[in-house]
Amino acid sequence: MLLSITIKLFEVVFPVFFVIGIGYWFGKNNPRFDTNVITDFVGKIGVPCLLFYSLVSTSLDFNTFIKFGGITFLFVSLFAIPGIIVLKLIKRDSITELGPLILPNCGNIGLPLAIFAYGSNGFAIGGSIASVIMLLHFTLGIFLASKKLSLGPLLKSVPMYVIFLSAFLLYFKIEAPQFLINTTMLIGYAAIFLVLASLGIALSTLKTKNIYETSILSAFRLLVGPIVGFLIIDYFNLKSYEAGIVLIQCSMPSAILNFLLAKMYSRKIHATNIASVIMTSTALSFITIPIIVLIALTYYN
Repeated sequence: MLLSITIKLFEVVFPVFFVIGIGYWFGKNNPRFDTNVITDFVGKIGVPCLLFYSLVSTSLDFNTFIKFGGITFLFVSLFAIPGIIVLKLIKRDSITELGPLILPNCGNIGLPLAIFAYGSNGFAIGGSIASVIMLLHFTLGIFLASKKLSLGPLLKSVPMYVIFLSAFLLYFKIEAPQFLINTTMLIGYAAIFLVLASLGIALSTLKTKNIYETSILSAFRLLVGPIVGFLIIDYFNLKSYEAGIVLIQCSMPSAILNFLLAKMYSRKIHATNIASVIMTSTALSFITIPIIVLIALTYYN
């Protein structure tokens, strides 16, 4: 039993960390590499295809999509209040720098882990959670970074339209054409490699500053995450792969998109602080993620 779980853990975690490592190595050896092409492709084509495929090609139904969308809103909300308190205690901006604490990396890291751990079922639920987190980045995330409410970026976001199209198909139980499913599968799986590699490249350029405060915030993100996950699992009485996916997604490090939005909308000092939290929480997650996945595979398999 222990041996089989250990082998499964290695099968789930190793591919994700290995590809991130490839990106990190490539970024360190090619510091002038322009990642804008990859970012544009992944953001405008790759991720939308991956989300569409994860939502319409599996056994996911509309009620399940809404259920886990609501759970995602809940776990983000549960992070917010203690996150604000921690930021105030260490005298950080409790609005601008809240994003990395409440918006985890459910897409770049969480979704591949969901696929490798639970197959198509994990893909569907992980995609539902990642979809809502993506919407929150382009609404709540931009509001936090800029302290201004604007729907402009959301209306320009390709993933948003894909998510609503997928929800429409799920609600009316319309099957997507097979050629469209095959096409989005091909592009989506290519996007998984690109998002993981681009995360590694991005991490190779980020710097860590204010180690003490950054460590506190990173530890908060990684330690409170599983606690929130267990609370949600218990409250909704989730079982099997549903519980495992929620635990994994709640436990992810800070999303890199928090830094990109801070760069666009916040002062430089806040962008630097956010970059430090992302870098540190992602580095520490190389320790915490295997533990979380091991718990998920052992108790929610």
